[in-house]
Amino acid sequence: MSPPTIIDVIIPVYNEAVSIAHVIRDIPKDQVRHIIVCNNNSTDDTPDIARQEGAVVVDAPERGYGNACLKGMEYISGLSTKPDIVVFLDGDYSDYPQQLSEVVAPIIFENIDLVIGSRALGKMENGAMMPQQIFGNWLATRLIKIFFGYSFTDLGPFRAIRYDKLLELQMTDKTYGWTVEMQVKAAKKGLLCKEVAVHYKKRIGESKVSGTIKGTILAGYKILWTIFKSL
Repeated sequence: MSPPTIIDVIIPVYNEAVSIAHVIRDIPKDQVRHIIVCNNNSTDDTPDIARQEGAVVVDAPERGYGNACLKGMEYISGLSTKPDIVVFLDGDYSDYPQQLSEVVAPIIFENIDLVIGSRALGKMENGAMMPQQIFGNWLATRLIKIFFGYSFTDLGPFRAIRYDKLLELQMTDKTYGWTVEMQVKAAKKGLLCKEVAVHYKKRIGESKVSGTIKGTILAGYKILWTIFKSL
């Protein structure tokens, strides 16, 4: 009998006190080893609530989505036993953490390297994504198809990747380009990628990115810049 698959979950958070407990509670605990909440300089009770729910909390004081994810990876690198799979999941409760088993299944059973949870393929609540997000995802995935020959439908944050492949990607982006950097580098390295349909609902609280004009513009610029600099 093969040993069980070790799965660690990284959740970058900034002021998600109203949602983080819901996210952690809905993660299938029998399938994961560590839930690592990366506190990106929150000013509310997010880290305390996460600890109360049993998560490991690491501090990422320098603001930025990518910075928080990198801190989670840094924590994992210090563990004596490394995971087989790392799952990335947002802390705003817009995803359905219960679908973790569906997201990791292609890695466990089909030898896939990277799985993107696609909101475009799943059921999405009306208003869960802003029009600019939908267009931005379409444009970015279209450019990845044109330039790198890989077909994606989404840059969704709910994703799973083999830990050794994650290290091979040498991720560096510290802000909004994290998800697209992973997909572009995966395409350039020829990783086996697959999308699975995930459901998506309106987040709890206001988005720090799509909820503001500044955040939308900066995110869009960073995503396009990440793609073109990789050519």
